[in-house]
Amino acid sequence: MKVFTNILVVLALGLIVFNICLLDFKNPFEGNSMVAFIGIAASFCAILILLIFKMSKSIEEKMNDKF
Repeated sequence: MKVFTNILVVLALGLIVFNICLLDFKNPFEGNSMVAFIGIAASFCAILILLIFKMSKSIEEKMNDKF
């Protein structure tokens, strides 16, 4: 499970880099730039969700080790 979440985080980072390349810095809120902003925001959300999932799994493992 740890490897899978790490792969997903790397893929999300790759999507962020790809979407940054699509941005038009002269007109950031028009056309494909708006789609790129949405993609960047979605990738950041995915990374946050995956990090929360990893932390919850580590907490669950520590709780199971205590009992």
